[in-house]
Amino acid sequence: GSRMNAYDQILISSLQARAIIGVHAWELHQPRPLLIDVELGVDARLAAASDRLRDAVDYKAVSDEIIAFAASREFRLIETLAESLARLLFERHPILSLKLTVHKPGAVPEAKGVAVRIDRRREDYAVCGR
Repeated sequence: GSRMNAYDQILISSLQARAIIGVHAWELHQPRPLLIDVELGVDARLAAASDRLRDAVDYKAVSDEIIAFAASREFRLIETLAESLARLLFERHPILSLKLTVHKPGAVPEAKGVAVRIDRRREDYAVCGR
């Protein structure tokens, strides 16, 4: 549906990850810090009723997966990292929508920050359809 804010949200703010990322040779020598914001659209009613983690989206697991994935390969663009993370999270968790922001501190010296934000829904990935 097109209802805005139709889902409950789990928010993970300024998750610190490290990745080898960039288009310049000097950027590829060592991982650099990234900050990642995640908004998971979920239906929290089952978890709220049962008070059991197995009925919830495990935000610690989500965080650990993001950190591990970012460190596991090289990327040229933060857009690629963001899209790859989105696919991973939809595959592994019963989330309905996802807003993911990848901040690359220091990317533009004159700017406080530069980031890419993507907004996806489960139906955007037909292969992930339940």
